[in-house]
Amino acid sequence: MVGRRPVGCQPLRSTLWTPDDRGGMESNEREPAEASVPAGPPVDPPANPPSEPPTGQPAVQPAAAAAVPAARTPADPPVGPPADPGRPPRAPGIAGLSAPYRVLAALALAAVGLAACGHLALVFLHVAPSNTVSKQHARTVDDWIYPEFEQNWKLFAPNPLQQNIAVQARAEVRPALGGEPVTVGWRDLSAEDGAAIRHGLLPSHTRQNELRRAWDFFTGSHDEDNKPIGERGELSEQYLRRIALARLGRDAAGGRGEIVRIQLRSTTRAVPAPPWSEEKTDTQTYYRELPWWTV
Repeated sequence: MVGRRPVGCQPLRSTLWTPDDRGGMESNEREPAEASVPAGPPVDPPANPPSEPPTGQPAVQPAAAAAVPAARTPADPPVGPPADPGRPPRAPGIAGLSAPYRVLAALALAAVGLAACGHLALVFLHVAPSNTVSKQHARTVDDWIYPEFEQNWKLFAPNPLQQNIAVQARAEVRPALGGEPVTVGWRDLSAEDGAAIRHGLLPSHTRQNELRRAWDFFTGSHDEDNKPIGERGELSEQYLRRIALARLGRDAAGGRGEIVRIQLRSTTRAVPAPPWSEEKTDTQTYYRELPWWTV
């Protein structure tokens, strides 16, 4: 009888591998192979180790427990179409376009640049003081500027406005009970606008600019005899007449009757020079009286 160990007392080493014929664990031929296997997590022994076979039968050895390498997270696949290894990467911007498209892009950029430079040059000639170039090309500059790019300012203005200009109006009123028309005295419309916006935190844009711009429009489109120059002159006359009639007709000419005709005039007086200046200024008031306009 061959003595056998109890089932529960069999050494764990015999369940993992069997010594070979040349020395078992002491063999040097197996050491390199075992050393090349990466270390893995420890393996727990089986819960029920196999029992030894009966006498006379070959022993069946269990498979050696191989160390399992640590699992690695797979890399993310590349985004976009796969790169062609035989073609260099495309350069960004215009440089990445083909030759014909690069030529078209260069021509478009050149055209935009020339147009911008030309526009800036014409606007500069329009707002600059009068000079030889602006006088020679005045028609070209005006055709480009008006009406879309009109500018209401001047660059390096040599003579800023140094005058006080006021617009006054009066009316010829027919009495409500009949009779001859009566002429009402002059009303200073500019002074009324100034009083309405003075000391106001939010002054009215209409009070500030409506009458002033209308008078500038009228004087710029009429000659010295107050005759209109072209269609703009007639339009400015109608515009100024409607403003004056609206101002005088708010109180129905003071409740005196119906307005038959209106008349406007301007008073111009130069701003006096400061006390420390030796400049001599004529501060006399000058009037420009317009003809009567029938309502």
